[in-house]
Amino acid sequence: MATARKATEKKAVSTAKKKPTKRSSTRKSSSNDYDQSKIQVLEGLDAVRKRPGMYIGGTGSEGLHHLVWEIIDNGVDEAAGGFASSIDVTLHKDGSIEVADDGRGIPIGKKPDGRTALEVVFTELHAGGKFGSGAYSASGGLHGVGASVVNALSSKLVTEVDRDGFTWRLVFLEREPGNYLSSGKFKPSSKLAKVKKIPKNRSGTRVRFWPDLDVFDSEAHIESEQIREHVARVCFLVPGLKVVFHDKRGKGSKPETFVANGGLADYVDHLSIGETITDIVTIHDEATFEEKVPVDGKVSTVTRPCTIDIAARWVKGFDTTVVSFVNTIPTSDGGTHVAGFERALSRVANEELIADAKKLKKLAKHGDDRATPNDIQEGLVAAVKVTVPEPQFKGQTKQELGTPAIRNLVYETTKSGFTDWIAGGGKKIQVNALREKITQAVINRVAAKQQLDARRKAANLTSTGMPDKLADCRIHGPDSELLIVEGNSAAGPAKQGRDAETMAVLPLRGKVVNAGKASLKQVIENTEAQALITAIGAGSGRDFDVGQSRYGRIIILCDADVDGSHIRCLLLTLIYHHMRPLLEAGMVYAAQPPLFATKHKGEPVYAYDDAERETISERIGVPFEKWKRFKGLGEMNVDELAETTLNPATRILKRMNMDDGKEAQRAAKLFDVLMGSDVATRKEYIVSNSSLIDQELLDI
Repeated sequence: MATARKATEKKAVSTAKKKPTKRSSTRKSSSNDYDQSKIQVLEGLDAVRKRPGMYIGGTGSEGLHHLVWEIIDNGVDEAAGGFASSIDVTLHKDGSIEVADDGRGIPIGKKPDGRTALEVVFTELHAGGKFGSGAYSASGGLHGVGASVVNALSSKLVTEVDRDGFTWRLVFLEREPGNYLSSGKFKPSSKLAKVKKIPKNRSGTRVRFWPDLDVFDSEAHIESEQIREHVARVCFLVPGLKVVFHDKRGKGSKPETFVANGGLADYVDHLSIGETITDIVTIHDEATFEEKVPVDGKVSTVTRPCTIDIAARWVKGFDTTVVSFVNTIPTSDGGTHVAGFERALSRVANEELIADAKKLKKLAKHGDDRATPNDIQEGLVAAVKVTVPEPQFKGQTKQELGTPAIRNLVYETTKSGFTDWIAGGGKKIQVNALREKITQAVINRVAAKQQLDARRKAANLTSTGMPDKLADCRIHGPDSELLIVEGNSAAGPAKQGRDAETMAVLPLRGKVVNAGKASLKQVIENTEAQALITAIGAGSGRDFDVGQSRYGRIIILCDADVDGSHIRCLLLTLIYHHMRPLLEAGMVYAAQPPLFATKHKGEPVYAYDDAERETISERIGVPFEKWKRFKGLGEMNVDELAETTLNPATRILKRMNMDDGKEAQRAAKLFDVLMGSDVATRKEYIVSNSSLIDQELLDI
């Protein structure tokens, strides 16, 4: 139960021409204090600590997780290149994070300046084995700053390398290399400690780091679920890779193992929710493109290989899920590869799939017969991955691909693959089902726009554009409420008993459409649904913006009977399908009105069910016959309704969530079966659910 809180409460510039005047004396004096001494050069890791957001996206939890991704993805690159088969990720109780892989091990040989390659990797920006085509043909960490950034933002980092028959260790304390002596004292040095002898064929890298808490926000923390999602995803990207994750911060925690063998197709299957329309369509292609890059100090044209992998399917829902990757790195902001994929989908859908759809011929007269990207991507679940050496990312966080040539390569591959699928590569029944889904999406969108345009025109004829039956409040915002009541009988007392400053009342005078089975057009045409959508003022469906809601709470006030339950189910179903962010934000409530009332020593006493009435009767000595039963909110007088259902200090509200919305959808369907006009469906339901009764005795 959640009880709602009570609400709380340019100058014109002249354009006339003026005579030139001397510059204002408020301007800082021109002095010679801005000279060469003010020009600073940040060397080494100082630049990272000065501007961490440039490298990890911020100093909150997102940036903290980015450090973990940098080290994990180094191991993933080893696995993607065929040099590693397993990665271990451990969250320790002391706040450190450890990542180990069985790859080749970071090189330990000395560079010309006397430092080992291992030290250089962790102390120098833009140093690593991922430039050019030497150690990696394609990888996720391409800027050569990942490991050094982790070191720059850590108070301590310990790295161990298994290589050449020994385990080698180097410690970085406050970014200074060295090792601990047997006495426990830290000794700065570039020399690696030879820890132990190991088999010559054993190799790998272990990195354990302690994030510098002075750099990160106080509330920043590592979440296990984000780690799980990341390692599960990389297993889909590198089939056969095994990742073991162990969060030792909690008692009794056990290691979790992640492994996948089916690649992107398995990932799309994992992401798919609900009944499917098509099988998973997989597309693979290898191509090349030319790119100008600096080579030995000169800009030269080089030929780049590019591997394109796509997996996609459509489900019966409306949500779109498109994930994209470059090598092994997720690109949450998309980029040129996603742009090429989406452009090709639009081209193929309009020219090959729905070009001759009979249902769209009427719309063609006004040029409304073409599907938009949103129409085509309703219910789409897809994964797009390109593997390419030295891709151009926008920023170190690598969330958006910028390589221009990739767009056309992915476009051509996608267009060819889906054209072949439509022409015969896919099952005819699935191609037809997808054609019908996209066609219906176009029809629904056009119909919805026409209806909304008509209603906007009608709204312009009134002063407010709000439904006539809405008794609005004077103040809108997070502390205001919209009370939805059944009919005028309940609306009267609600209007009189409310706090008109922050409480609006919207009575329902007709049947609310069952949004679980109605089309978008039917929902928009339903008077009660449109009144609710208009009153809330935040739109509907994909365009719903919870930040634009005129009210902070939506409260359903229905009678405590079967009819009231039906209306509440229909309202929740409508909100679940067309204003879902309200449920996700916890802004929807159901009022809990009492069933019984009596008086004791002149004061009203209420009971919310039979059990509570019995308990109260025994306590205060009032017999059952002295209790009044409310058949509905309309039977309450103003004082009774105000005290039990409207007053924030005394009322009881139940916060509705996504599970309530799903349950309401199922209940609304059952109400339609049992109370609707389809006799055959009702008969079938009664017979199939009456197995314990002699069916010959059923009066059907």
